[in-house]
Amino acid sequence: MKMSLKPLLLIWGITAATVVSAQGSWSKDNRESGPAVYQSEENYEWTTWFNVDHPGGRGDYEQLEAIRFYYRARVCEKPRAIEARTTEWVSARDTGETVHADPTVGFWCLNEEQGPERNCSNYAVRFLCPKVISVNTQGTWGPWSDWSPCPASCGEVRVQLRSRNCRSHSVPCSGPKVEEKICNGPECPKTDCSLQCVVGKVNAECDACMCEEHILLGSVRGAGGLIAEGATILRNGKLLTLTDHNGHFRIPGVCPDGNTTLSVSLQGHVAHDIVVPYSSERTSVLSIQLKRIEKLHVLSKPDSKVRRQGQTAAFCCKVEGTPQPDKYQWFHNDSLLERQTGSTLVLKDLHLEQTGEYYCRASGPSGAIKTKPATLKVLGRNEHSCNPKPQSHLIRLPHDCYQNSTDSLYYDVGKCPSSTCSGKLDNGIRCKDKVAYCCGVENMEKRQITCQGYQLPTMVVTECSCQKCVETKSIVHGRAIAADNGEPMRFGHIFMNGVRISRTGYKGTFSIQVSPDTERLVLTFVDNMQKFVNSTKENGEAFTGNVHASITFLDPRDVSTAAAAQSDLNFVGSEGDTLPLRTYGMFSVDFRGEENNEPLNAGEVKVFLDSAQVKMSEHLNTMKLWSLNPDTGLWEEEGSLQVEKKRRGKREERTFLIGNMEIRERRLFNLDVPENRRCYVKVRAFRSDRFMTSEQVEGVVVSLINMEPTAGYSSNPRAWGRFDSVITGSNGACLPAFCDEQKADAYSAYVMANLGGEELEAVPSAPKLNPNLIGVPQPYLDKLNYRRTDHEDPRIKKTAFSINVAKPSPNAAEEGNGPVYQFEKLKDCEEAPFSAAHFRFSRVEGDRYDYNTVPFNEDDPMSWTEDYLSWWPKPMEYRACYVKVKITSPHEINVRSRNMGGTHPKTVGQLYGLRDTRSIRDMDQNTVSAVCLEFKCSGMLYDQERVDRTLVKVIPQGSCKRDLVNPMLQEYLVNHLPLAVNNDTNEFTMLAPLDPLGHNYGIYTVTDQDPRTAKEIALGRCFDGTSDGTSRVMKSNEGVALSFTCGDREATHQNAFQSSQSSQGQTVTSVVRGDSRQNRRRQRANAPRSSRRRSTRNPTGKRAEAKN
Repeated sequence: MKMSLKPLLLIWGITAATVVSAQGSWSKDNRESGPAVYQSEENYEWTTWFNVDHPGGRGDYEQLEAIRFYYRARVCEKPRAIEARTTEWVSARDTGETVHADPTVGFWCLNEEQGPERNCSNYAVRFLCPKVISVNTQGTWGPWSDWSPCPASCGEVRVQLRSRNCRSHSVPCSGPKVEEKICNGPECPKTDCSLQCVVGKVNAECDACMCEEHILLGSVRGAGGLIAEGATILRNGKLLTLTDHNGHFRIPGVCPDGNTTLSVSLQGHVAHDIVVPYSSERTSVLSIQLKRIEKLHVLSKPDSKVRRQGQTAAFCCKVEGTPQPDKYQWFHNDSLLERQTGSTLVLKDLHLEQTGEYYCRASGPSGAIKTKPATLKVLGRNEHSCNPKPQSHLIRLPHDCYQNSTDSLYYDVGKCPSSTCSGKLDNGIRCKDKVAYCCGVENMEKRQITCQGYQLPTMVVTECSCQKCVETKSIVHGRAIAADNGEPMRFGHIFMNGVRISRTGYKGTFSIQVSPDTERLVLTFVDNMQKFVNSTKENGEAFTGNVHASITFLDPRDVSTAAAAQSDLNFVGSEGDTLPLRTYGMFSVDFRGEENNEPLNAGEVKVFLDSAQVKMSEHLNTMKLWSLNPDTGLWEEEGSLQVEKKRRGKREERTFLIGNMEIRERRLFNLDVPENRRCYVKVRAFRSDRFMTSEQVEGVVVSLINMEPTAGYSSNPRAWGRFDSVITGSNGACLPAFCDEQKADAYSAYVMANLGGEELEAVPSAPKLNPNLIGVPQPYLDKLNYRRTDHEDPRIKKTAFSINVAKPSPNAAEEGNGPVYQFEKLKDCEEAPFSAAHFRFSRVEGDRYDYNTVPFNEDDPMSWTEDYLSWWPKPMEYRACYVKVKITSPHEINVRSRNMGGTHPKTVGQLYGLRDTRSIRDMDQNTVSAVCLEFKCSGMLYDQERVDRTLVKVIPQGSCKRDLVNPMLQEYLVNHLPLAVNNDTNEFTMLAPLDPLGHNYGIYTVTDQDPRTAKEIALGRCFDGTSDGTSRVMKSNEGVALSFTCGDREATHQNAFQSSQSSQGQTVTSVVRGDSRQNRRRQRANAPRSSRRRSTRNPTGKRAEAKN
């Protein structure tokens, strides 16, 4: 951009003012007062902010002529002053950039003046202009007089005055007749020095004591005990000396009086103050160990809140680093809140317009960082915080319950929205509310669904209300293994924030509980068997002897290495934003002494990267070295790489990127490029391939791997540049990805989904693309080049898809509604309606069907209701039970468990739910299959007053005969009366055991705070046929409870569920057989137990009736 420049008024750097008077530049004395130079504000006012240029090309030019072209009527002819800020609301004086300003010309910043590897910020400006006053109502002022002499004496601050007269006699003049400005008196003459020295004498500057015969020697070590060459030694802010190449320094004349303080600084380290101790010797020696600067990281972010108009809300953030942050800023909807400079933001007497997102930004000598935003929702005084009318929620009915009224197999049972609401709060101002309130079920009613020959009971939500939220806990399950051969880390220690919290098991598995509001979880694994990486010894002593050196390199040209990376590829930028990196490889370096295998630090090393491996030419100038901070899990910059040609051998000359770094401690290093072409990709997961909005699944881990583009930007499937994982919520997930608008195939990506070890299936792309199934309309779908992994080879798994991450074009309307969103539109992606374009995954059902009489969404704890027929009787303590059934048949057989109340007077004979699961054929035996069938566990019901032994029927759907019952299971049931009648050999009936049995009985029970986790663990054990293992392959002959032999189903055979319904009364009354001794044992089993009543809600009317 070209422009003609007038004579400049001011060129300023980090200490200059951002408001410039048209009459001249400010002196240093009045810079701090800002706009106080011109205090007559009645005749002048600031315009709105203008931003007509961006810092690309030569720089950022906010030219007055260009602003007038776009906003002709909004800027006066002769502005009085100009003010500049960045779009991040940082004053120009605080940016440290060299900028230029003139209120008659405008504002400009040149990239070439900002130093190496730095460009101008994006600035906005505003002007101080005269107020528009009608000529008919005001008079005309005469010229201002000269300023009066400053009356201030030395060291004083006083006021100067000037005046003017109104020239009009008939019309009064508007505005002040007299103006004032602050002035400073002359500098006071220096008095005699008041400094007194215990040892030595006062120096000429009167700021320190001098001991001419004393010499101070010292040694400075950096992080890891490495030599600190070039460290600065200061006293009272004045430089005394620098350390030499050995980290040593020598300062004559410093007094060893116990009062002299020296400050030692080194780039990348925390400044260290040390007091020279008292000594009577002529030489003193200091040894100084510096600590590495710890980048700022967020410990706690502000919590989202719901409030009513007139109430108070408080937001808090906690940020740590070394040194600590010294400045906090708060933002509302990305706008800076003035005069809010603490770590706590208090908003009193709330108004509706204060609804929105709030976050804090902390900054200090070690950088800046922003927290994730919290949402504040302000409701009207009489507005419903939770809509009492339930939302629609369709459940799938059994195959013989087709509903003519809806022409489907679905029934609307309703649900309450999974959102927070405004409950009864006290007047306390807290960062975190004592009690959280959520929308939950207030009332339900029982209905009978007409099926073929029988009535199916169900509970329907009729009213919602604001209630106390169900307290949730987060459990992280995982497995620690070697990246190269999969060997488990057995009995290793797990540390979090420097504290040992758990250890791995024999198979490397672990389980830890974390806070539900954890933003980043960073764990450190320490191997006791010494087969993995150990910690490093740091004593700063030089090592003499033979050294074994080894380098472990993670090569991104192998896609399988993406899962072995130790962290996501993110770093914190200079403004505090968390930004992505694109990797060219990660490596760790290990140096050990040959004799005792002692781990050693290496100090300075050089890193070479063959430039031929960098396919994008613009990355050659932005490549940097990074290291992974083991405490925060974020990458930190170590240095840049420079292009240099090297001759290898006699003829071959190759170009390398060469960088210098110090290995101060054992870290993982990275060759990365910051990338700014970013987008988000919308993905949803479903329970089945019907892709209904009511069947969305939360808790699915969706991963996206960005592939490396080759020269010319066509995708290369052999190398990856970045990976990200996001967990689906109630509205899917938005995955960050690199994208490009100019070339659709500049960046490609693989996307996959996983739920507790189960790989979800992507929508097929062959033999023909179906946009309605994939969820993306044409022609955008062709531009994205959607391909499932089995597109060309049907033998490959169907669990991932690839796309070109083409940035949506603003000129194409069909691309503005997903599934790819611009990086600035994350909120649009997260809140996108179901009708917006998105990619899809689905669980492979395998003819599995679940039905609960009382509906419950396993992803939403607030959907749990107090009802005797609830499948899960106790929230946050979910117990999953499975029975393993072996089938001998040429076909795979569908097996049903029918679960009814067995011994509790409130539920006896009433249906809890159904479970249908198809058996899985044995891989080695064609006529053998097995099934892990869920049933409702026995135990306390929701009131926690007495137990119910669930009456469970296991019914193979076909012409089957029971061959065998596990002897240990049979013995248990006989010894724990009452005993269910088993006259029908086509099925098996039992009163489910109260005890958590194991694989020896063929019963698998797991209790967890998350229902999905409990079921996944129990299923893995059932498949494996063990009580502590896990498998995704069915082992038909291991840990079996029941065995059936099945032939072809008879045409006249009655539906098993219909049969059980017709004989319901008979089954209930014939459950118990026995003598008086058995009856006494049954009475003891049914007797009320003394326990504290536990509930998360007030009892409903139905519960009150149950007590009468």
